[in-house]
Amino acid sequence: MLFERTKIIPGEVSYTNIAQILNSKYLRELIIELINDAEESHSSFQSFFQLFLKNPEKTDIAEKYDIEQIVQLLLAISANTLQSLDASSYFSFPKLVPYRQILTLFIENTFNLWRSKHRFMIKKDPFSENPKTRIHKQITLVKNNYDLKSLVLETYRQILINVSDKRTKILRQLPSGAQANFILDKIDFEPQAKIHNADFIYNMYFVWSIILEPPVIFYTRSNKRSGLFKVVDKPILHKVDIKNTDEWLVFPIYVHTKLIYVVVHKEYFALAAGLANLFEFANFGTLNSDKPDGIYIFGIDKSFFENEKDFNGIIYHEDDGTYVGLVGNDPSVDYFGYMKKMILTIHNLLVIDEGRLPIHGALAEVKLRDKTSYNIMLVGDSGAGKSETIEALNRIREQVSEVNIIIDDMGSLDILEDGTVVAYGTETGAFVRLDDLQPGYAYSTMDRSIFMNPHETNARVIVPYSNYEEIIKPTKIDFFFYANNYEPVDENHEVIEFFEDIDKALKVFSSGTRIAKGTTSEKGLTHSYFANPFGAVQRKDKHEKIARKYMEAMMENGVKVGTLRTQLGINGFEEEGPMIAAKTLLNYLKTNNQNNKDFRNEDFLKVSL
Repeated sequence: MLFERTKIIPGEVSYTNIAQILNSKYLRELIIELINDAEESHSSFQSFFQLFLKNPEKTDIAEKYDIEQIVQLLLAISANTLQSLDASSYFSFPKLVPYRQILTLFIENTFNLWRSKHRFMIKKDPFSENPKTRIHKQITLVKNNYDLKSLVLETYRQILINVSDKRTKILRQLPSGAQANFILDKIDFEPQAKIHNADFIYNMYFVWSIILEPPVIFYTRSNKRSGLFKVVDKPILHKVDIKNTDEWLVFPIYVHTKLIYVVVHKEYFALAAGLANLFEFANFGTLNSDKPDGIYIFGIDKSFFENEKDFNGIIYHEDDGTYVGLVGNDPSVDYFGYMKKMILTIHNLLVIDEGRLPIHGALAEVKLRDKTSYNIMLVGDSGAGKSETIEALNRIREQVSEVNIIIDDMGSLDILEDGTVVAYGTETGAFVRLDDLQPGYAYSTMDRSIFMNPHETNARVIVPYSNYEEIIKPTKIDFFFYANNYEPVDENHEVIEFFEDIDKALKVFSSGTRIAKGTTSEKGLTHSYFANPFGAVQRKDKHEKIARKYMEAMMENGVKVGTLRTQLGINGFEEEGPMIAAKTLLNYLKTNNQNNKDFRNEDFLKVSL
């Protein structure tokens, strides 16, 4: 039997009385789930639940057991001790003192099961242009969630005190309210802002505020992404018909300057919450007049797809130029990588249509202690050593003043009128492996981060690191490296190799060679066109022409194009390789300091801004 892991809690309610908890539908659902688990596992709880057996011949748990009597028991225990219940003539419960220990475990398990759920408090509250009014609405929801947390803890403790014969010496203020709060409103769209055949979206509520309650930890059913998102140049929206719109929410976000509606089924709200740390939410006050560039529907029924394998992710191109991404409802796609990468693929397709170059890579401004700074872009697919090398640079404090991450995973290039090649970012945060971060870093930002499956291989964390204004402004590129994680540094391969020949450079970047590190379903030595399976390979013919144009522009305008060998994929060099790359790069910058003064980002910003 499948049980819902997502619990939607009304945000309009004030939580003040224990009876609200004990009379809630959530408690009944938890009890049914625990009984079902006891029956399937034949656990010791079965003997306790047998006391409340009502119709043994039934198979449905709610009909087979007297759930209401169990609820009434909990209500009674919240005000009376077990001894007083057993001694009273006013109650008809079975004698419970002999079951004290198992009843204690039942209370503990019910509480823990509640805390294992993905919990969201949702409030429908009209958006206001007045900042003070918006803050008041947010604070009201925060208070309601705080009251809920306090009430759940009070209920749990009061019942436990009345059941147990031991004194409670230690109290732990465990998170037990909602992990994330959403404030919603409907929008009266102007005709020019509406997408043709997308009426189902305009019947849904849009999220205008997200409030996170750290530590935010979600456990999803998958921790890897696999395959490519196929692109089909035909419309699809006329076939989409979502009836139960009350189970869906729309999260409007900017990916650079592209407006994308992320339409999410409630089962995947945990992934949607992660958007708060990764992308800029759209200006709600102008949504009614802004037409989206893309739509992403996450969690649509698998029966909708013509090819059953397409539930893993497919993108359609509407006649008006809008891209529509679809991912089905299946445990295998329950991973934030499917949320992030589909959004970025839609962005990249739009960028290619504009004749610009999408980049799967990282861009960091590295400021040295001699007051020079350089913007270094590392191109590579997942696990190539981009973030590891940047983190290594940040740790060499005797030479480096600071490292500012401008692009963490995906961005785009543009060529200004004077031929200068600049980069734009897409994300205000990073979705990274815990193992890739400096030890302790993720936990030092626990009050801001969202953790995904911290107990598993490829455990991930979503960390906010930048602001929207920084990532959307043009940043001049000084160095453009391919992050090579597969070749060892030896007499035939230097750490840094610069290209003078465009064709040789394009061959290296286009091959996208790397050793896969287990962040996707790939293993061993792999190839991915331009290290970018998110739009580039789907539009390869267009992309090849754009890539050549940009490579020529970089080489003609002083950008140093080359390979940086991180050695991350080589056994024994997982930590040492990126550090070697970082030290070699810093030595190069120091040696060539006088020749590279033209690369200073400060001078570029004075001109461009």
